[in-house]
Amino acid sequence: METLDVWSQVYDPLGNAVLSTLLAALPVVVLLGALGLFRLQAHVAALLGLGTSLLIAVAVFGMPAPMALASAAYGGAYGLFPIGWIVLNVIFLYQLTNERGLFAILRGSITTVTRDQRLQLLLVAFCFGAFFEGAAGFGTPVAVTGAILMGLGFTPLAASGLSLIANTAPVAFGALGTPIIALQSVTGLDLYDLSAMVGRQLPVFSIIVPFWLIAAFAGFSGTIAIWPAVLVAGVSFAVPQFLVSNYHGPWLVDVVAAVASMGR
Repeated sequence: METLDVWSQVYDPLGNAVLSTLLAALPVVVLLGALGLFRLQAHVAALLGLGTSLLIAVAVFGMPAPMALASAAYGGAYGLFPIGWIVLNVIFLYQLTNERGLFAILRGSITTVTRDQRLQLLLVAFCFGAFFEGAAGFGTPVAVTGAILMGLGFTPLAASGLSLIANTAPVAFGALGTPIIALQSVTGLDLYDLSAMVGRQLPVFSIIVPFWLIAAFAGFSGTIAIWPAVLVAGVSFAVPQFLVSNYHGPWLVDVVAAVASMGR
């Protein structure tokens, strides 16, 4: 029987943890530098980052070249399905609602609720963005909420930066839990144990992030002035997140097992 080659990664190929870590981080530095400093197009920056990672993997970490290329191909396929497919459908939904004028109605509805930009930011970037993160993820919430915030009068830089801050809380369960599923496939740990543990850590940050979001926009005094609304938004997100991640999954498995046993 033909056996597959197995390669065991050496995490410190240079014998220096700092240098090895810096080299491992170089592809990310190249990607972000190409985007932020040299203003290259996204696909060009991504190809540069990919080329850098392949070079370091083969030349420094000793990964076999065929295996490195196969890993890159697998990563590209995983990026298209399901990630790319989810994002494509959400962008299509956004374009459809935008063409129909529904987003203009949404912006008008938000201004009728409140004209306080702090509360608008809380509703759009944190609350609405969390919904989009759970449904699609992978940058879609930042793009959609950023566009809405700009329509409400926020500058492009503020809209994008604040949307990124707001998106830090729900991202672990983004795109229907894709990060948790990917982590389970890599580690081999139980999916529901991972979900439960993440759900015990994130509620704390789900309460902190909306305060951080408003403070980044309006400062400490501006945050204190509306702290009840900020607290309600954070707790309303944190509590269901904890309950669903810790009890919904195992409860559903128990119900399915009970029904299956009754059938036998």
